[in-house]
Formats: sequence, C-alpha cells, structure tokens
Amino acid sequence: MATVTRAGLGSAVQGEVGLSQREARELVDALIEMMAERLTAGEAVTISGFGTFNLRDKRERLGRNPKTREEAPISARRVVVFRASQILKGRIAVAMQDAVDSGPDSQDGPGVGQSG
Repeated sequence: MATVTRAGLGSAVQGEVGLSQREARELVDALIEMMAERLTAGEAVTISGFGTFNLRDKRERLGRNPKTREEAPISARRVVVFRASQILKGRIAVAMQDAVDSGPDSQDGPGVGQSG
C-alpha cells in the first residue's frame, strides 16, 4: 500500500486539472497550509464528502513503558483527530467488500473456469 505524499498529490492535481508541476505543488502546499492555520487557530476543517479534522484535548494520564513496565506520567496535550464522512466510509466499505469478493477463495478469481 502506497503512502500519499505532497509530491504525489501535486502530480495527481497536475494530471487531473492540467496545471504545471509548479502550480500544482503550490496549490497543494497552499491547501495544507490553510488547513494547518485553521487547526492551529482551534477551528475544525471539514472537507465535504471526505471528513472533518478536529482538535481534541487529552487529559494527563499515567502510562507505562511497555519494555520496562515502568509507570510514567503522560502530559495533557491537544491532538488532531480525523472523522471520516459517511460518503468516505461507504466507499471504503465497498472497496473492502470488492477485495473480499475477489480474494483467492472467490468463485470468480483467477484460474477458476479456465481450461488448460
């Protein structure tokens, strides 16, 4: 599974919209910068059909080093959380079902029904 990078997003925008490589990169950078500014200001960022990025405050808690089992306090902090939209969740569910349906045990999989 590939990781989506800024360069990859820029290339995708360039291919879809027809911008130059530099313009596509600037567009992606501006979008990411705008999202970061809004989150830094404490605002939610919602992308319709995709999901919402929000800030969540986490309280201080007691954690444990898994290697030494030693307890240590974990300080209170603010984290970014993402909640997928129902549209995105639906697309993922369909993709997962398609992957299951075309798996190795599938009746329609490769090699089934081929004469040799």
